[in-house]
Amino acid sequence: MKPGNLTRASEFLLLGLSEEPELQPLIFGLFLSMYLVTVLGNLLLILAVSSDPHLHTPMYFFLSNLSFVDICFTSTSIPKMLLNIWMQSKVITYEGCITQMYFFLLFGTLDVFLLTVMAYDRFVAICHPLHYTVIMHPRLCGLLVLVSWIICVLISLLHRLMVLRLSFCTDLKIPHYFCELNQMIQLACSDTFVNNLVMYFAAVLVGGGSLTGILYSYSKIVSSICAMSSAQGKYKAFSICASHLSVVSLFYCTILGVYLSSAVTHSSQSSATASVMYTVVTPMLNPFIYSLRNKDIKGAVRRLFRVAGKKETIILRLKKCPRINGSKSKSQHSHSLVRCVC
Repeated sequence: MKPGNLTRASEFLLLGLSEEPELQPLIFGLFLSMYLVTVLGNLLLILAVSSDPHLHTPMYFFLSNLSFVDICFTSTSIPKMLLNIWMQSKVITYEGCITQMYFFLLFGTLDVFLLTVMAYDRFVAICHPLHYTVIMHPRLCGLLVLVSWIICVLISLLHRLMVLRLSFCTDLKIPHYFCELNQMIQLACSDTFVNNLVMYFAAVLVGGGSLTGILYSYSKIVSSICAMSSAQGKYKAFSICASHLSVVSLFYCTILGVYLSSAVTHSSQSSATASVMYTVVTPMLNPFIYSLRNKDIKGAVRRLFRVAGKKETIILRLKKCPRINGSKSKSQHSHSLVRCVC
């Protein structure tokens, strides 16, 4: 490639899901709705877990961390896409693209690690129930999350540094709605052999290692469930794992579907459309999957709304209270307030 064809990019163009103008309002409305549902659903799950002492257990600790990561994961790509549609602009700066790619990789990889940690938690709960509280103590839970963060930060930083060494051609159009690592490498005009090697090695190591850990955990869980004598015990053990297994299946199946379909069709546009499944749909569905079959979460959400309703009622009643005369004693003042609120 001639030197004249190389440049240090100042900005990229995100082509999005469709370039047809008449579809832009529909895409904007659909993705804004899904983004709001994702943020509010996961935020409600976090508040429900943190406000209920009965849910201060390892399983719900990991679940609230997963909800936080899902909010961040979706927020790395969707707000920028919505802004571009609203402003009728496809531009993203070079620094903005590198930053978006970094955080997308960080939170996407964290999703994988947390799902693996949650599988281990379920394995200990079902296969070693008598030692569960001893093994899964708060220090170990915090350490597992901290180590996951450190590893994901290092992996994302490595990819970021590898992309920074690349030079780009004059064609800087990304056929996607966010700065995906693979698409950026394909746009480079300099040698990308090392980048591709690192990217595929990291994908196999993280994705394959995580999937192996999850499959191993569930193979042991299935063996333990089959060894149980009571039907009620089997049902309870299965219900504990059903939500997590549903989320894992949805997450991994959508990712595999995206990359297998792009490998078969060789179409970047179809790959971008399929990416919506694991970048938006899966984080949006997670709170519903975990709460629909979970009585503890349902109860915590109801109590959260009940407390919020009581506080709002008290505030409204206090606003309606007549002003207390300053000449009244403290006891009279307190008695008036109690009578007004009650």
